[in-house]
Amino acid sequence: MVRLCGAEVMAEKVLFVCLGNICRSPLAEAAFRRELKAIGLEAEADSAGIGDWHIGEAPDRRAQAVAKRNGIDISGYRARLVTLEDFRRFGHIVAMDRKNLAVLKAMRPADATAELSLLLDHVEGRCDLTVSPAKLHKVNQIAPDLACLDYGIFTSVNPNGGQRRQGG
Repeated sequence: MVRLCGAEVMAEKVLFVCLGNICRSPLAEAAFRRELKAIGLEAEADSAGIGDWHIGEAPDRRAQAVAKRNGIDISGYRARLVTLEDFRRFGHIVAMDRKNLAVLKAMRPADATAELSLLLDHVEGRCDLTVSPAKLHKVNQIAPDLACLDYGIFTSVNPNGGQRRQGG
């Protein structure tokens, strides 16, 4: 169950999408996986980019640093391109910004089953906002978005909507 601005959506497979799949979407994927594990839920998660210039590359060193400071290792992730099959394979495709969302809407096949949204639509009070790639140039500026994402993901996937666990 994923919550989008108060509306609950079933999604057992979630794809996070940014421009090159080396910064924002790998961080979102990792935070999502961590929260699922922490609350004992299972779902498939992946990330991809709308641009092809980083295919096969590891996440940006600044994204890896943010992840590491948050107890997550993303060094083994590799960038890939969004495919038409992703629109049928995933229940939900989450874009990091409006430009990514517009590209996803334009390439969405007629038989797509995936719901599309912006990342921060999953964080109460931040619907229709975006995660800026420019913040990765100053690592301390992306951390608040990761913290909001972390909390938003927790409340999105927690079936009880309960209290956040201690120390998390």
